[in-house]
Amino acid sequence: MLSYVEAIRIVLDRIRPLPAVEVPLQQALGRVLAEPLNARWDMPTADNSAMDGYAFAFAGQTAGNRLPVAGFLPAGSYRKEPVPQGQAVKIMTGAPIPEGCDTVVPIEGVCTDAGGICLENSPISGQHIRRRGEEIREGEELLAAGTAIHSGELGLLASAGIERLKVHPTPKVALLSTGDELVELGQQPGPGQIINSNYYLLSARLCEEGCPLAPLPIARDRGEALSVCIKQGLAAADMLITTGGVSVGDRDLVQQTLDSFGFELGFWKVSIKPGKPVLFGTACGKPVFGLPGNPAASAATFELFARPALRRLAGHGEVLPPHLRVILSEPVRGGESRQRFVWGNLEEQEGRYHFTPSDHQGSGQNRGIQGAQALLPVDGGSQGIAAGSEVDVLLLRLPPDRATP
Repeated sequence: MLSYVEAIRIVLDRIRPLPAVEVPLQQALGRVLAEPLNARWDMPTADNSAMDGYAFAFAGQTAGNRLPVAGFLPAGSYRKEPVPQGQAVKIMTGAPIPEGCDTVVPIEGVCTDAGGICLENSPISGQHIRRRGEEIREGEELLAAGTAIHSGELGLLASAGIERLKVHPTPKVALLSTGDELVELGQQPGPGQIINSNYYLLSARLCEEGCPLAPLPIARDRGEALSVCIKQGLAAADMLITTGGVSVGDRDLVQQTLDSFGFELGFWKVSIKPGKPVLFGTACGKPVFGLPGNPAASAATFELFARPALRRLAGHGEVLPPHLRVILSEPVRGGESRQRFVWGNLEEQEGRYHFTPSDHQGSGQNRGIQGAQALLPVDGGSQGIAAGSEVDVLLLRLPPDRATP
């Protein structure tokens, strides 16, 4: 049976980013840049004042010197005539430095009267001037391909006059729940029935990832019903995710139904707990994940396999969950033959994050997933991990009210 590392390598080897599309800058938020963008001009485009103040030629000026004021230069305008040496112009932040000036003093650094200004302190030559091109030079790379576009990137591109850019689309996902035992939310489960909670958990995670959803009805454990839904999902989306029907039961029919769509198997079964019967492959050129039906197993295999695949489709360079070094608050048992992934919460104590395993780790339970922010990998054959040990967890989300790890 494949290890987690071997299985995720197969996933990432099979998947490539979606073809780039060109969009207006306003529609690029959350997308990933498909090609590098270079500056069209120097930024700033000219030497300009970093302060509201007075510009003049330094020429050895010292505290107590008086300078007549030869004009006013607001932001958005410029002065054609040179400023005579020994004179100053009043200048606002962002206004171009006029010819004949090389130094700016702030308004609060002078005394003013009807005759001009008096310097309260000795200036430094070149002070308070933003130099042309000091931020970006014409032709310099603004952003590299693979950069995720957030608010700061949008501001930079707008300042550089970038109106349109090529990005990878956000993948659309078809989500299909399977099983005769499933009923929709709002129905009272009968004997042997359960509510289709996986749909709500996974659709919420897809929403958090910014992925549009192509919902599908519950597919009963019948080949024809599965075939109809799978056909709809493959036609409507960039990725198909199914839950249930991938183990070895008489009615686990997902894989054999996929075969009628030219399914190319990547793997089936991985040596992990929860989530051993996870299925991956491609059909109609699109990635397909068959996640186990048990809630904790479905959630874990989504994080371990489907989410990295979605990030690869969207063009991200870093697709795997980030590792975070934490202190283990409680002991974790070992003795399992398969690699375990333990759900847990993070809490900051004295500048360090501590990881507390969830009370409920059963693959058929939703309780352990609730509030979990990380997964702790525990190697197969491990003797367990003592409380107080430093361990690496896979970070799924930051604790509430925290912006950075």
